[in-house]
Amino acid sequence: MIRKSYSILFTVIAVVFLHTAPLMLFAQDSTKSLVLSDAIAAALNNNKTIQLAKLDENIAAANFKQTEAVFLPQVNFSYTAMNTNNPLNAFGFKLQQGAITQNDFNPALLNHPSGTSDFMTKLEVQQPLLNMDMLYMRKGAEKQTEVYQYKTQRTKEYLTFEVQKAYLQLQLAYDATKVLDESLQTVKSVYTFTDNHFKQGLIQKSDLLNARVQVTTVESNLVKAQSNIRNASDYLSLLMGQKTGVVYKINEALPETQFTADTNQRVASSRADFMAMQKAIDASNLMIRSSQMSYLPKLNAFGNYQYNDDHLTGFGANAYLVGLQLSWDIFKGNKTKNTITVQKLERDKLTEQLAQQKDQGQLEVNKAFRDLADARFEIGQDKAAIEQASESLRILQNRYQQGLVNTTDVLLAGTQLSQQKFALAQAQFTLNVTAAYLQLLTTTTNK
Repeated sequence: MIRKSYSILFTVIAVVFLHTAPLMLFAQDSTKSLVLSDAIAAALNNNKTIQLAKLDENIAAANFKQTEAVFLPQVNFSYTAMNTNNPLNAFGFKLQQGAITQNDFNPALLNHPSGTSDFMTKLEVQQPLLNMDMLYMRKGAEKQTEVYQYKTQRTKEYLTFEVQKAYLQLQLAYDATKVLDESLQTVKSVYTFTDNHFKQGLIQKSDLLNARVQVTTVESNLVKAQSNIRNASDYLSLLMGQKTGVVYKINEALPETQFTADTNQRVASSRADFMAMQKAIDASNLMIRSSQMSYLPKLNAFGNYQYNDDHLTGFGANAYLVGLQLSWDIFKGNKTKNTITVQKLERDKLTEQLAQQKDQGQLEVNKAFRDLADARFEIGQDKAAIEQASESLRILQNRYQQGLVNTTDVLLAGTQLSQQKFALAQAQFTLNVTAAYLQLLTTTTNK
């Protein structure tokens, strides 16, 4: 029965660290002190998730840069070599080269020219002047850069919470080890007392074996708890972008949370993930406006300058061409109309998703405040239970030494005290994690 109680105790401990890194050999571990602020700073600087978010942000900024083509000219240089006996093209080549003579108007030569070569060097320039659809598309691309900026910020906020939780898990692992250390001292003292009395013939062998089994069980659980410290340390190393194999020591007591239970607090619309979604909606509105502006005419300028010659390296004749082009897509088979319809539906979908996210966020805030109140109540109860269990163990130990209770009663009392101490550590862990989660849920941005 006692062994089963300890198995239940350690099962709770092990579940907390189920997702952490694999067990490493203790001989390979080095020890290092770590404070929470340093862990958060290292994670924000080195974590791969942050780096990926920044890359997405840079990609969006580069896409916005591409829209500078709305204002900047496009310049093209080409060199073309051609040869033909087509009457029209052959005459045109000579005309472009400025090489027409009286003899070229001979009908026989006009109708049946020999092979004629043309080498054309051309510089072309196109300058956008007024393209309203592209202007709104540029504004939409600019909004997309803001979307990824807010996503990066939210990623940093979530990573900060994850580091806080991992740090608290490490603290819980140390608390569990401390509880098991104290429990081991208790059961060893019981075993020593039992062994002495057994040698004197005052206690049955079954009591001695029962005490020995209890010592073995606690020792096994203590080894597993120490492994959990290394597992939690490895997970922190992963978050901080460091190599695993370092056992972190905690030298600071985390401050008591300042959050008070207030289920009436509303989730802020200026939270980074909400702002990212809102900017995406704004970008969708601008893209809709861009599609609507595509109904309007477009005005662009163009020009080219070219050399034509019948020799490969010649620059005999030159000419230029400049102009303005006003183009208007009057009807495109309802393509633009249907595109606008799709864009509006996608915009409406984003709006509904944002509303859903806010409702979900409010639900999580309300639950977190209730969990906070429950954790505080549980801490008070656990502290009272520890006092009672400690007094019960003290009384039973005194009576045991007088031969008034059996070994099993003392061991059960020690197990109960250990369970209550770990329950207190678990409640404090829950309180601190819930407070960190509330901070994540209620963080706002001033951007």
